[in-house]
Amino acid sequence: MIEIEQRPEKVLIFGVQTENYSDEKFQVLMKEMKSLTETAGGIPTVEMTQKLPRLNSRSAVGSGKLSEIKDAVNKEEIDLVISMNALTPSTNRYIEDQLGVRVIDRIQLILDIFAMRAKSREGKLQVELAQYDYLLPRLQGRRDYLSRLGGGIGTRGPGETKLETDRRHIRTMMSQIKKELAKLSEHRELTRSRRRSGSEFNIGLVGYTNAGKSTILRELTESDTYVEDQLFATLDPLTRKLTINGHDGFTLTDTVGFIEELPTTLIQAFKSTLEEMRYVDLLLHVVDASSADRMMHEQTVYNLIKELEMDHLPILTVYNKKDKIEGNFEPTLFPYVTISALEKDGVEALKQKIWAEIVRTSEKFEVEVDPQEADLLALYRQKTLIESLEFDEENQVYILKGFRRSDKELDKER
Repeated sequence: MIEIEQRPEKVLIFGVQTENYSDEKFQVLMKEMKSLTETAGGIPTVEMTQKLPRLNSRSAVGSGKLSEIKDAVNKEEIDLVISMNALTPSTNRYIEDQLGVRVIDRIQLILDIFAMRAKSREGKLQVELAQYDYLLPRLQGRRDYLSRLGGGIGTRGPGETKLETDRRHIRTMMSQIKKELAKLSEHRELTRSRRRSGSEFNIGLVGYTNAGKSTILRELTESDTYVEDQLFATLDPLTRKLTINGHDGFTLTDTVGFIEELPTTLIQAFKSTLEEMRYVDLLLHVVDASSADRMMHEQTVYNLIKELEMDHLPILTVYNKKDKIEGNFEPTLFPYVTISALEKDGVEALKQKIWAEIVRTSEKFEVEVDPQEADLLALYRQKTLIESLEFDEENQVYILKGFRRSDKELDKER
């Protein structure tokens, strides 16, 4: 990876509102483009939009708008132009040739942020695979462009020397990455199997990027977790132990935030990582309750949950950032809890709601345990939610009542 110190890039953002976008959705996406650009380290300097039935096949925008963009690029000394719309390789090249500056689209911008955020070996490989998949069709005839690369937004990840090699070599690299990812996936499956056989209650955090998932993970588990008011602050899955009502048989897993129109290459690349969530007992869907775009964010997350085949799981919606809500708040998803993750009362309220939802979806049990089976009694205390524990004097046994996951692993161990 090539890292070159340089000043923040001045960025011109343009977007075409086609018939696929309502006014509201288009405005949300354009606003989000500014946040994405800032997260990548750029300075949004100029924003230009156009309304067309569909993208111009050659230049995305009309010829008049392209001239306006070129004038703005020269006047404001723009370093980089970013398109909100996905660009074909030929359209990308044409716009770049016309403007005389680098041009990338929203997909490459998100890939760039992912490359910047990935910390684990698997996360970096997933991002690199997605970048190769995206960049491969864009290499033809771009050797002159690649030789001019001097770092900056859209150039993180595979270095320029890798991109200048032939297409066959890149495909070989992609094949090697897939093999390594498969090995890592096998290891993760073993870890997940051990967690399942332990009969712990596994809880997953999902939500739109920057909804506050990492803050909730940190406050619930009292752990040190990277928390930043940025898009995609967390990329790699992170699992922590969670204690509720004195029971520590819970795990909580955080992962990458969702976003509207997440690039298909990234959905495919991260499917194995997000697959961790397909086996949880409860999904916590974290929503920024103070966001003006809340309902669109909710729909985006639900669409991706369905695409990732996780819509069969119980979901508890956590409306976060209660302290920032202005005016009346009306929830749209149920069951739900409204909190501020930064307030202790809110964290405790969330814990009790998690407990209630786990109990609701778990299997009730009653067992008799001989006083001499101390290990088994300890196992039940550790791996189930104990409702009551009484000693039957007449039969000289403990009567244990509570809730457990429905796989009945405890019966097997007994």
